[in-house]
Amino acid sequence: MPVRTRFAPSPTGQLHIGGARTALFNFLFSRHHGGEYLLRIEDTDRERSTAANTQVILDALDWLGLSPDQPPVFQSARQARHVEVAQQMLDRGHAYLCFCTPDELREMRERAVAEGRAPRYDGRWRDRDSAEAPPGVKPVIRLRAPQTGETTVDDLVQGSVRVANSELDDMIILRSDGTPTYLHAVVVDDHDMAITHVIRGDDHMTNTFRQIQIYQGMVWELPRFAHLPMIHGADGAKLSKRHGAVSALEFRDQGFLPEAMCNYLLRLGWGHGDSEILDRDEAVRLFDLDGVGKAASRMDFSKLLHINGVWLRQGDDDRLTREVIQRLAAMHGLHADAIGETRIRALMPGLKERAKTLVDLSESAAFLLRATPLQFEPKALALLTPEGKATLQLVAPVLAATDFTAPALDAALRRFAENAGRKLGQVAQPLRAALTGSTMSPGIDETLAALGRDEALHRIALAAA
Repeated sequence: MPVRTRFAPSPTGQLHIGGARTALFNFLFSRHHGGEYLLRIEDTDRERSTAANTQVILDALDWLGLSPDQPPVFQSARQARHVEVAQQMLDRGHAYLCFCTPDELREMRERAVAEGRAPRYDGRWRDRDSAEAPPGVKPVIRLRAPQTGETTVDDLVQGSVRVANSELDDMIILRSDGTPTYLHAVVVDDHDMAITHVIRGDDHMTNTFRQIQIYQGMVWELPRFAHLPMIHGADGAKLSKRHGAVSALEFRDQGFLPEAMCNYLLRLGWGHGDSEILDRDEAVRLFDLDGVGKAASRMDFSKLLHINGVWLRQGDDDRLTREVIQRLAAMHGLHADAIGETRIRALMPGLKERAKTLVDLSESAAFLLRATPLQFEPKALALLTPEGKATLQLVAPVLAATDFTAPALDAALRRFAENAGRKLGQVAQPLRAALTGSTMSPGIDETLAALGRDEALHRIALAAA
């Protein structure tokens, strides 16, 4: 049977970074084995599931390059099928009607807590006749779970995991209002979608034991299960807002590239030798579940920044220029015309060498679009001393007589510095301040060339005055 995986988020909020990694592993596993990767939106929580949240998930997956091979399946649209299977289990004797009242269930829980036991249904309607049902009580349908022996998960990550059936109670598969429970709906959907491998977080392990019993009750073939360890913060605690960004789109907004994000998430709990920087094709070629570790991973934001910086330096300059232009408009209201776009594109090779995020890159490029007179940073203003301004006045005519290409400008500045008996930095520092309003930029020759003769000389004259 061809490999089929699925990512099944609930649209009750953002796509958490742990969910993004789960989607990535499902995608890579299916691609590695020549199969299909599907998406199911588990929107049965009608109060919290919203169209806006669904769109956020779709946007995040699209940004990460993890869009499914088929249109998404919406679990809420399949309720009739879930009810049908529950009725089949009831007809086959693998499920039964339970007429417990809310008061009985509350009393059951309170007694278990008082006796130091885990609250569980006690099976009181398991073998009773429905004719004994109290009037006016709508029944639920409960799974008739085995009470002896054990249920085993031969997990592709965690190994063989067992639980005694006596530890599992008869869970509800259909509520009294006719709606399915999550645990039941998932099994029906995975079976109908022909999912061969269920790859999800290890917080679902207990659910898996229960769901296997539904498969067995329907005499359906089990998929293979793989439970991924959780992602923790650097302190070992559950990852949360206090550790930093936790949703995929937050990382996008903070200037991370999707390929860097996927590269980092791939290495967060999976390894292949010393390989660190992996593109999508290489990840598909190498990825399999035998490389996934059993222990929880720790989010390392410094490592993510490093990987993002590597991908930025390797990035296509035209694409990075478009990203920067969009961010400068959104962040600072700076809009690039054709001249501004040309300046940014010309200086991109130098700008991206120092940047760790698209935010850094955009901030460092902002001076190319700013109107004059520039607002000077304090350190830049400190360079515009009387001596600094005099240097600008002397170097301006030299630059004006130079072919405005980076090599020619570099040679002219070096000759000027040598003739003036100065170090090149003593000339470049006030020039950089005049041109950018700051003390940081790519090489001064590249910066001059990107601004162009007229704009560069205009900025120098304003600063010298």
